[in-house]
Parts: sequence; structure tokens; C-alpha cells
Amino acid sequence: MDLPLLPIRDPKGHKGTFGTVAVFGGCTAHGRLMVGAPALAALAALRAGAGLARLYMPRPALDAGLTVCPSATGRALDTDPSGDLIPHLAAERFDEAAIDSHAIVVGPGLGTGPGARALALRAAASDACPIVLDADAINALAEVPDLGRDLRAAAVLTPHPGEYRRLASALGISLDPSDPATRPRAAESLAQRLGCIVVLKGAATVVTNGQLTWTNSTGGAELATAGTGDTLAGLIAGLAAQFFRPHPALPGRPSSLSLFDLARIAVAAHGLAGERWRARAAASAGLLAAELADLFPAILEGMRAR
Repeated sequence: MDLPLLPIRDPKGHKGTFGTVAVFGGCTAHGRLMVGAPALAALAALRAGAGLARLYMPRPALDAGLTVCPSATGRALDTDPSGDLIPHLAAERFDEAAIDSHAIVVGPGLGTGPGARALALRAAASDACPIVLDADAINALAEVPDLGRDLRAAAVLTPHPGEYRRLASALGISLDPSDPATRPRAAESLAQRLGCIVVLKGAATVVTNGQLTWTNSTGGAELATAGTGDTLAGLIAGLAAQFFRPHPALPGRPSSLSLFDLARIAVAAHGLAGERWRARAAASAGLLAAELADLFPAILEGMRAR
């Protein structure tokens, strides 16, 4: 199954032309501090060509997140004295973001607890724009009874095998996400159950909408390091903000691509960036996730129509 080409970037465009990505993540609860994951996702969205990225992080972590990704803007999520997100305030922040975002990432470094669960569920139920549910958002959704009835978003789920197992177990799916023989069917079953796109990460990442299934052949062991999954989530969202269905606020955007195709393009580009780093570094280990994101523009430019 061939990959479609990305449209040529509008030479007369401005940052409003290319969409806004909101990233909800980070954690300050109970002495834990997770800052890098959402910042890396925002960085990747910008490297994918999105015009704007907004970081929604717990108030005590927001300054640190903006230090990692100073090109993003920030909005604080209020926390209680233990550092947990306050559920109803987190949901309200999501509703605010959905008004003027063109893709939203929820989950990188989000942690657990009622606030994270409320945020993940609000995202799953939103039909405002494409939603990428990653990492702890997937773990939070595994705790939601009858999730299939709540997930109405145009959603891309990006589980690694452990996250897949937690969510699949809650849904009564018992296929092995690590066995090469069953990985495609495992991803398809989850996509069919929830009506979403599933990106089952790992060697030979599987992308499926439940009907069409594609297995990636790019990338290698250099990608097996912290933060690369966060950059993939941001890359998918950055492409979705630009190319997923015309939006009234962006009349000049080129023809849209499906979320399935955008997820495939992102996964292939992510792997190609890893391969390019490996060739330049003459090494199969030591990649930093920010270095990977820095390679996205050149890789994506080679995937555009001419």
C-alpha cells in the first residue's frame, strides 16, 4: 500500500494557515516531575510544519516545559496541593483548547489519577478536531467502563505493547501485540472496537483503521530510547493540523488527507529520520528525541508532491 504525498506548502501562507496543535501532558503529582514528554511532542508538531503549538501542563511544570520548547506558548493546568490535576478544571481547559486548535495531543507524561482520567475522557468524547491519545491517556482510558460508547473523537491511539495490553484487556481483547504473527490483527481488533486509528508501536509499527492495515518498514533500534514516542505523537498531530479536512478558519489549506494516511506518513517519516540519524552518527544507539525531531523537516520535504 503506497503512501500518498503531502501537499506542497503554501508559499503565501502564515502561521495561522498551518494550524494550531495543543499538547496536554506533564505531571507534578506526589513528588513526580515529568516535563520533557509534552515539550517534545510540541517540538515535533512544530517541526512537522504546524504554525503554532500550545503546551497545557500542570502549573508547577509549565515554565520548565517552555524552557525545553520555547517556540510553544503555554497555558497552565491547575493542581491541588499534592500536585494532581483538578479534574473539572482540566476538562474546562480542554474545552477552551478545542475551540481554536486543529489537532490535540493528550497523554505524554500525564501521569495517573482522577485529573488525568477526566482529561483523557473529555478528549475521547470530543469531536472538535483530530485527537492523538498517547501514553498515559491510553492508560487512563483503560480504567473507563464502556469506553467504546464514550469515544467519539476522530482519534489516533498510539500504544506501545504494554499500553495496548492494558486497554485491550479492559475491552476483552486477548491478542498478543508483541508477536509479529498477531500484531496486525491485534491492532485491527482495537481499531474496530473503538472506531479509531491505531498505531501499534514497536519494531514494524502497525497502522490500521480496522479495515485497512499497513506495516511500517522504516527505522530501527536507534528509536528505542526515551522520548521518541512523544515525538511521533506530535508529528501525527502536526500533520493532522495541516492536512486533515478543510477547516473554516483555514480556507487556504490544501486538499485533506485521511487520518489513516497521515498516521502512516508520520510513522514512515519518523522511521526515516531515525535511519538518517543512524547514518550520520554511524551508531545504532545514543539518539536523543530532540535530535530526531530536528530531522523531520527535511524528511517531510522529501515526501511532498512536486
